[in-house]
Amino acid sequence: MSINNVIECSNLTKDYGSGHGVFNINLTIPEGEVFGLIGANGAGKSTFIKLLMDLINPTSGKARIFNLDAQKNSIELKSRIGYLPGELMQFPGVTAGYILNLLMNIRKIDAKYYIDELADRMQLDLTRKFQDLSHGNKQKVGLIQAFMHKPRLLILDEPTLGLDPIIQRELKKLIQESTSNGATIILSSHILTDVESVCSRIGLINDGRLVKDGTMAELKKSRSHIVKAHMIGAFSSKEELEDAGAHNIKIDGQEISFEVQGEIDQAIKVLAKYEVIELDSRELSLEEVFFTEVEK
Repeated sequence: MSINNVIECSNLTKDYGSGHGVFNINLTIPEGEVFGLIGANGAGKSTFIKLLMDLINPTSGKARIFNLDAQKNSIELKSRIGYLPGELMQFPGVTAGYILNLLMNIRKIDAKYYIDELADRMQLDLTRKFQDLSHGNKQKVGLIQAFMHKPRLLILDEPTLGLDPIIQRELKKLIQESTSNGATIILSSHILTDVESVCSRIGLINDGRLVKDGTMAELKKSRSHIVKAHMIGAFSSKEELEDAGAHNIKIDGQEISFEVQGEIDQAIKVLAKYEVIELDSRELSLEEVFFTEVEK
């Protein structure tokens, strides 16, 4: 394992039977990266995270974190990770502040001032009982306990659920601050805009398999553009468009539409031979790329 890789998974598998689980995950995440894990509900994101956290045992394969075996060194690793689970535990009868102070003492750290700062930024009243909090405010407690010890690795499972836009923006700031200080982050979400706005690299899980893995720049380069044009006169250069990389070409009188993967310059040069009175080009969103992969 490279000393610069915080996480390295080799054929990591959890087979629940009947096609459920995660299968043969091979993945490395270098230090300082914000890695977005996307997929539909039930695709295997949470199962993968639970394997990293040693909350479930793999059927086969290995995961290493900070060059340590994720199973054999589970206790040591948990002290170095900030983890937000997809479902929070319930804490009847105690306040949010009591829970965070308890976790601070368990971790044997002095983070009182940072907890107060995080609560202020998250607009969370620490004196309220946990059981009386809304789902969004309970999520804030989960986020504060994940960030409060300034871990070198953060694993956040659906972190924006229940948060209003103002707090979502504050969370993004916290993520950026953490990576500026050298932290590595895994952010799992089915809300694709969350991933697109903060992650430098993404992995797409579908039916328990990692079907796509690349940087945002690589993904952007490989995305298709949808081009629509309205011109004066008939269009007769379909073969030239195809040679320029266009596909799914549709011609309807003086209107034409097509898709191009990657750069569109050559296709636009073909259109430039005509008197174009209206031209529209847009890049497929991450959501559209996601659904294209899922439907394959």
